[in-house]
Amino acid sequence: MSDSQARSAAYGPLPADTTEDVRTRGANVSRQVAVLPVGSFEQHGPYLPLATDTLVACAIAREIAAAYPVHLLPPVTISCSHEHAAWAGTVSISSVTLHSVIRDIAASLRRSGVDALVVVNGHGGNYVLGNVVQESSSRGEKMALFPAAEDWESARERAGVVTSLLTDMHAGEIETSILLHAHPEFVRPGYETSDFVADDRRHLLTLGMSAYTDSGVIGRPSLGSAEKGKALLESLADAFRPYLSLLTSDSSGDSLRG
Repeated sequence: MSDSQARSAAYGPLPADTTEDVRTRGANVSRQVAVLPVGSFEQHGPYLPLATDTLVACAIAREIAAAYPVHLLPPVTISCSHEHAAWAGTVSISSVTLHSVIRDIAASLRRSGVDALVVVNGHGGNYVLGNVVQESSSRGEKMALFPAAEDWESARERAGVVTSLLTDMHAGEIETSILLHAHPEFVRPGYETSDFVADDRRHLLTLGMSAYTDSGVIGRPSLGSAEKGKALLESLADAFRPYLSLLTSDSSGDSLRG
């Protein structure tokens, strides 16, 4: 880890790079890759902060920046949380706005010589990010969305997370574990007794979260631990390597077929 990357990690969600740090790092790689955390500002039950998804996305992005020569960006902190509108404190923007924000950031990066962007998504409701990446890639622009469901599944297994990805939907074992490791000061008492399972959520987009949970929790936070959070982040950092290789090569991706 470089000195500038160490400072970035120490300062939490906001990178501490100077323009010279970015220039020097860019001179040492064939193609610069920027990493953009995208979170949300939405309820996470009575024990996790509204900024949980942003903190999770930033924790993943910092772990990546500590392991690879990437350009770490500050987070997008408000996104598409409309399914949580029934709870106080939740703030959303439209999917059209989020789409435009990511496109504008990518275009600005290209103008400054950074032509590859990885969007690190911390909120499952940001479906539009997948569309942004697909559209950009079809135009020949270098962009990726991370982590994929397969990356989360591998991380879950490696960390010993018991809850399935279906059950662990919101403020559950994974999110609680990552915050217990990365930001324990933000985790309030109560997660130990807040487990709630609602695996059949087929009308979520129509009815919102409030149709399925009174507390805002869907998952098993009582199983969370700092040790699992650390292992989750380490696994995700390892899973990032092929994304970086793909974005910094001229390959069409044929080698990924199997």
